[in-house]
Amino acid sequence: MGYLLVIAAGVLQGSFLVPMKFARHWAWENTWLAFTTTAYLVWPWLIAWATLPHLSAVFASTSLHTLLSVGLFGLGWGLGGLTYGLGVDILGLGLGTSIILGLSASAGALIPLALLSPEKLYQPQGLLTIAAMVLVLVGIAFCSWAGKLRHTQRNAHQGKHKSSFAMGLIICIASGLLSSSGNLGFAFGREVIQRAVEHGAAVSMAGNSLWAFITMPVFLVNATYCCWLLKTRRTGSRFFEPGTQLNWVLAMSMGLLWIGGFVCYAPGVRLLGPLGLSVGWAIMVSVMDIAANIAGFFTGEWKGASRKAYVFLLGGTITLLVAISVVGYANHL
Repeated sequence: MGYLLVIAAGVLQGSFLVPMKFARHWAWENTWLAFTTTAYLVWPWLIAWATLPHLSAVFASTSLHTLLSVGLFGLGWGLGGLTYGLGVDILGLGLGTSIILGLSASAGALIPLALLSPEKLYQPQGLLTIAAMVLVLVGIAFCSWAGKLRHTQRNAHQGKHKSSFAMGLIICIASGLLSSSGNLGFAFGREVIQRAVEHGAAVSMAGNSLWAFITMPVFLVNATYCCWLLKTRRTGSRFFEPGTQLNWVLAMSMGLLWIGGFVCYAPGVRLLGPLGLSVGWAIMVSVMDIAANIAGFFTGEWKGASRKAYVFLLGGTITLLVAISVVGYANHL
C-alpha cells in the first residue's frame, strides 16, 4: 500500500501541469496565480480542516523551532515551485520536469538519509538506495537529452534563438535544488504530524497538517511574483474577460492534482518504514518524470521528434523503472 500511494503521488504530481496547456487567453501569470491560490492555499487548508480535529491546537503545541524550520523550507520550496513553472514554460513539460526532478531527487532523498539515518549509508540497504539514486539521475539525464534533441529540432524548424534553452536550463537547475526543500520540510517537520495524532487525527490523515502549514510560504512567494507580473504586464484584466470561466476550472484542477499528490505521499512514506522519506521521494520523482513525459507525448510535445530522441526517451523511462525496482528492493532489506 505504501508503494501504491507513493506511485499515485508521482502520477498526480507529474501530470498536474497538463490542464495549463488548455488555458486560453490568459498569460502565464494569470494561470499560475490561479493555480497558486488553489494549490498552495485553498485546497491544503480545506483538506486539513475537513480531516483533522483541533487544528489550531496542533500548531499551538508545536515548538517554535520546528515551525520556523518548516517555514524556511517552505520558502525554498516556494522559490523552487516558481522557477518550476518558468522553466517548464520555456523547455516544455517533459524536458523541464526531467531536469528539475533529477536534482530534486538527489538532494531530497540523500540529505534525509545522511542526516536522519547515517548508520544506513554504508549498509546494503543504504548502498542500494544510493545506487538507485544514480540510476534515477541516469534515467532523467536520458530523458533530458531526448528533450534537448526535440527542442533543438523544433527551434530549427521555427527559427527560434538557442539562448532560450540555456536560460530555461539555468532556471530548471535552480528549481531542482530548491524543490528538494519540500521533502526536507517534511523530514524535519514531523513534530507537526505527531502533534496532530496526539490531538486525535487519524495517522493516515495527520500529514495534512504539515502540508497546510508548509504551503503558506510557497503561496506567498508565487503570489507575490505573479502579482508583480500582472501589474508590469497589465494582464490582470484578463481574469474578467468573457469566455475565461474554463480557465478557472483548469487552474482549480491543477491545484487539486498537486495537493492530491502530497495527500497520498504522507501516508505512503509512513508505510514504507524507516527509510520511507528517502525511498518514497526517489520513487515519487521517478514516477513524476515518467508521468510528465507520457503527458507531454500525448499533448503533442514530442510531435515530429527524431527517432534518436525517442530512443533516449524510452531508455530513460526504462532506467527509471529499474531504479524504482532497486530502491523498492533496498527498502525490503
